[in-house]
Amino acid sequence: MEKKSRHQALDYFLAGSLFFLLLLGIVMLASVSASLSLERFGNTYYFMNRQLIFGIFPGVVVFLLFWRMRLDLLKKWTPLLLFLNILLMAMVFLPKVGLTLGGATRWLYFGGPMTFQPSEFLKLTFVLYLASFMSARTEKSLGRDFVAHRSFAKKRVEFTQTFLAFLTVMGLISLLLIFQPDISTLGIIVLSAVLIYFSSGTPLWHTISMVTAGALTLYALIKIAPYRANRWLVFMDPEREPLGIGYQLKQAFIAVGSGGIFGLGLGLSRQKFGFLPQSMTDSIFAVFSEETGFFGAFILIFLFLIFLWRSFTIAKRSQDQFSKLVALGISSWICLQAFANIGTMVGVLPLAGVPLPFISYGGSHLVAEMAGAGILLNISNS
Repeated sequence: MEKKSRHQALDYFLAGSLFFLLLLGIVMLASVSASLSLERFGNTYYFMNRQLIFGIFPGVVVFLLFWRMRLDLLKKWTPLLLFLNILLMAMVFLPKVGLTLGGATRWLYFGGPMTFQPSEFLKLTFVLYLASFMSARTEKSLGRDFVAHRSFAKKRVEFTQTFLAFLTVMGLISLLLIFQPDISTLGIIVLSAVLIYFSSGTPLWHTISMVTAGALTLYALIKIAPYRANRWLVFMDPEREPLGIGYQLKQAFIAVGSGGIFGLGLGLSRQKFGFLPQSMTDSIFAVFSEETGFFGAFILIFLFLIFLWRSFTIAKRSQDQFSKLVALGISSWICLQAFANIGTMVGVLPLAGVPLPFISYGGSHLVAEMAGAGILLNISNS
């Protein structure tokens, strides 16, 4: 088999944005976690050390691995990667293996400090599988077995072998995430998947049908779970019960507003001292804005915009359909999640439990994101 040629230069804008996002994440986590680490473990750097050991170091390893991997081999192994990921997703429901925190069963427990969240890797493996699946369908539809015009036979094959097959896999993944429950992750995966599906040249009514079904499903999930309904009520009325269901959003507003133009200074946040829930994870953008102000928040958002711009440019320049759809899917997943996290902290979106990519505390999401970034740079080099 002919080896992949590498005739394009490294995308330095994408690599630079990734480097500075990781640097900001390390600096911010060191600031946010110091007091909590000292209070709980008597060590100012406890959480920072964990992030380095279980997040940064393995993240760099998988980044380098996927950056240098042959894309044809990656495409070949995507079904197995998705299968293994779904198997791990199912294992979280097993006793003694699955770990339940805060009413959610999303983690695998390996003893000691070792935990693993399979749903974070599902964002990547499903993008890879769907890109492989849709690129194969596209190649087949352009082959000699199909005539140029849209015959009835072609439409029937599109419906059964593409649309229904996509819905079957999407339905299985949705059920696993609903029962965990992890609706925020499901939303990110569905939006990225629908964008890949639409970009593959499928009939428009397929996408419209999926968007409609997704909206109805989301409405039903909100109705049957009081905490989801409360998030929507607080989104519609941010002043609702500031000491109750609206507490987190109220404290996030205080943190963001307190930062002013240039912030209070690194390490000088007041909201991180027990006022703002999830200050190291879901709410880290609010603390970042408090300490660095509008100026720092603007730089952070600008870095994600550069990441999005270069990722879409890589997708546009890709020489094959698989690479194009992978680049589109990875950039959509990471940037949708980033803007969803930021949007919840400033009140333009309902609260959602998703980490801020490359910034929030947590090893599973960071390793998955680094793998995705490595694949993007791999595609840019091909």
